[in-house]
Amino acid sequence: MSEVIYNRIAMLRAERGISRRQLAEALGVHYQTVGYLERGEFSPSLHLALRLSRYFEVPVEVLFSIEPFPRIGHSTSEAQRSA
Repeated sequence: MSEVIYNRIAMLRAERGISRRQLAEALGVHYQTVGYLERGEFSPSLHLALRLSRYFEVPVEVLFSIEPFPRIGHSTSEAQRSA
């Protein structure tokens, strides 16, 4: 059984106006890798997760989680009730 890793890559990328291709070039990966990461089809290595964290200048916990992130505008307790 594989563990699901949730991420906010697409949200941070969109918020900053960065294309998948631009992010991929900055990280030295194929642009499709960024898409696989965003869709949760691929879990990053620790090295790639840390590079993403450094790129976006946020703690790795802001980018990745083993629990779903709460929807914007919802408190954590509301998100847990609806899960």
